[in-house]
Amino acid sequence: MTTKHSLILVLCLFFGLIQAQNKLVPYNNQHISYEGRILYQPNAAVLSWPGTSVSIRFKGTEISAIMQDQDTANYYNVIIDGKVAAKIHTDTIKHSYVLASGLKDGNHTVELFKRTEWDKGKTLFYGFKLAGKTKLLTLPAPEKRKIEFYGNSITCGYGDEDPHGHNSSLGCFENNYASYAAITARHFHAQYRCIAKSGIGIMVSWFPLIMPEMYNRLDPTNPASKWNFSKYTPDIVVINLFQNDSWIVNMPNNPQFKARFGTQKPDAAFIVKSYKDFVASIRKKYPHASIICTLGSMDATRAGSPWPEYVKQAVKELNDSKIYTHFFPYKNTDGHPSVAEQNEMATSLIQFINKQIQW
Repeated sequence: MTTKHSLILVLCLFFGLIQAQNKLVPYNNQHISYEGRILYQPNAAVLSWPGTSVSIRFKGTEISAIMQDQDTANYYNVIIDGKVAAKIHTDTIKHSYVLASGLKDGNHTVELFKRTEWDKGKTLFYGFKLAGKTKLLTLPAPEKRKIEFYGNSITCGYGDEDPHGHNSSLGCFENNYASYAAITARHFHAQYRCIAKSGIGIMVSWFPLIMPEMYNRLDPTNPASKWNFSKYTPDIVVINLFQNDSWIVNMPNNPQFKARFGTQKPDAAFIVKSYKDFVASIRKKYPHASIICTLGSMDATRAGSPWPEYVKQAVKELNDSKIYTHFFPYKNTDGHPSVAEQNEMATSLIQFINKQIQW
């Protein structure tokens, strides 16, 4: 055997050993658990919505995830054994991200949690990569309680980690995990769904899409991609919308005002009916769920605002004993809710649920 052939053989054996030491667990492996509206493609799971997550349980010291982003604005929390351990900024190049290494050799659970909303792009999740003698373990059964949120930037957690309070739109400062919605879900040990988009409204948005047109989508960017509501039936639905409507209805020169209303500002009856119709569409999907119609904590709930009354009137007309109202007090600070203000909202909502709903 020549020296050249010997070198090739050694290299093949070396790379073969590396392959053997790193086992790929594909995205559709039964040991992987997903939360959220997930679009499955032939070779990957597509993560779009804020709060979407992927979990796996293993025995070992190290684990990686293979991911590829559509954009470069998405961020993920890495949660090891229930604690946030790191933040990942995904790239448009298919890449293996080390989620954990040097762990104590034992049983661990790792969760990838999408901090950012779908306008930051989609992420292709190809699977996990196990190092060395790492073994897969069965995940515990899913939580029995289920909660679902429909909302705007407040529910997304837009800018909640901006240390300067400048209301930054950068993905690095958006953390849905720290939103009142995700905090509430974790408090009640509930499965979590977050159908939200910054700038969205019920009647009008800052862009050509409103919640009644988006709420039933699997892929939020594709009108033909419909979600199968039978796959997830929440015990509680929380709706926090109208903040954006409350601004745009007073802006007759706004392109979306013109597209939705023409030249005539909507009157109170139209506003109430629009809200009522959306809640009725949610009720039709979930006949037995408790529905909490919330608003706040930005200026739609400031003193003198008519918008809480619009919500109250819509709920009154629906005449449904399992549809409630709950308003977050106006925070009276600039910009979107900070992490601290999101925690205050979560405390308020948790107290309301504990008092009003048995689940």
